[in-house]
Amino acid sequence: LNAAPGRAPRQHVRFLPAPAGADGKETGLVATTVPVLADHPLVRGPRFRRLKIGAGHRLDVKASGVFVLGIGHGNKLLTDLYNCHLTKVYTVGGLFGKATDDFSDTGKLVEKTTFDHITREKLERILAVIQGTNHKALLMHSNIDMKTQEAYELAVKGLIRPMGKSPPIITAIRCLQFTLPQFQLEIHCLHETQQYLRKIVHEIGLELKSSAVCTQVRRIRDGVFTLDDALLRTQWDLQSIRNAIWNCQLKVKTELEKTLG
Repeated sequence: LNAAPGRAPRQHVRFLPAPAGADGKETGLVATTVPVLADHPLVRGPRFRRLKIGAGHRLDVKASGVFVLGIGHGNKLLTDLYNCHLTKVYTVGGLFGKATDDFSDTGKLVEKTTFDHITREKLERILAVIQGTNHKALLMHSNIDMKTQEAYELAVKGLIRPMGKSPPIITAIRCLQFTLPQFQLEIHCLHETQQYLRKIVHEIGLELKSSAVCTQVRRIRDGVFTLDDALLRTQWDLQSIRNAIWNCQLKVKTELEKTLG
């Protein structure tokens, strides 16, 4: 922002000595417009000295993907989006056959197991159980009577979700790829941490009479923001950031009006 062209300095009128005549004598004062020295960059310093930037749902050092930041007024919008309790979507990679102390493939190895007996059908059966269990938790923490008209209208809009604190809840989970010993899941969830998702991979391995570690956690959606809205490191410049803010304004406003009224 400070490197961008600044506004032109203000002008004011000063009465300055007129140029000397041919005889070398001054002829008086003349009204002249000159820049205000108080607007000179060397006097006023950088135009932007304090820019408030807030972080949305955080990512730990082993995770990647969509990470939302708020600038200026965007900090208030971040709080409003947080109060919407929107679903986040991750792709999570796993590897059967070993267990570590932190559930990731870079942790300290604590166990090795066989995995030849695992099939995609067995994996998907476990995923269905996980989704069913979490669906019951979702309804319980939503505090909505499912026999009411309100519940029906919320279900049609896709707004049945906890509007307060709750344990991590998985709203949907499916297998994207399965090539032993590797697999990849897509997980839709609320109130999660990336470490919780790694633990889910570990528990899936146990349920399949084996073990598993998490090889990747990548957030591909955070509420209304997707990978298409994200900026790569090479795009961290003023014009790209300004365009990103402009392109996201409408869908943020629409989501806030739909959820919070």
